[in-house]
Amino acid sequence: MTTKPTAFCLPFCLALAACGAPATSPQKVHDPHAVQVGQPGDATCIATSTAENQRIAARTNAARRQAGLPPLQANSLLADAAARHACDMARRGRMTHVGSTSSGPGDRLRALGYRPAISAENIAAGRFSLEQVLHEWTISAGHRANMMLPQIRDVGIGQALAADGRTRYWAAIYSAPSQNRRR
Repeated sequence: MTTKPTAFCLPFCLALAACGAPATSPQKVHDPHAVQVGQPGDATCIATSTAENQRIAARTNAARRQAGLPPLQANSLLADAAARHACDMARRGRMTHVGSTSSGPGDRLRALGYRPAISAENIAAGRFSLEQVLHEWTISAGHRANMMLPQIRDVGIGQALAADGRTRYWAAIYSAPSQNRRR
């Protein structure tokens, strides 16, 4: 499943995108839905706190519970992959699921030793907090679809601040480990 990005402006510029795919195709791809949000430059890469990672799990699990789906666990490895991707996007000034050295979240997870059976990713860029981005993802059909994938079991979130000091890049990765190897 691949969905087109949603982009709109509120009192601040906000761009969102969601993608989900089986974690079995590592080839490099072009992201036709990428959004150039700002200028490339030095970014402030922010490590995900345990509290932030637990917050996305709790917020996602509230929505999943209403749909009768099993809860997700906050996963520090997924948070690390998400934080690295948020930083990569902030450095490039580009909101995209394609990383500088990866074609999507499955590649990024495999590089860290997590073997995904499935992976999906929500990304955003704009001037908003963790609570705001979680709210936007919850009310957006494409982002919510990623959060509601019945097969996923783990979640992690990451953020980075762009060179302009105002634009925050967010990435959330949703995944389930392959049955033949769980990290």
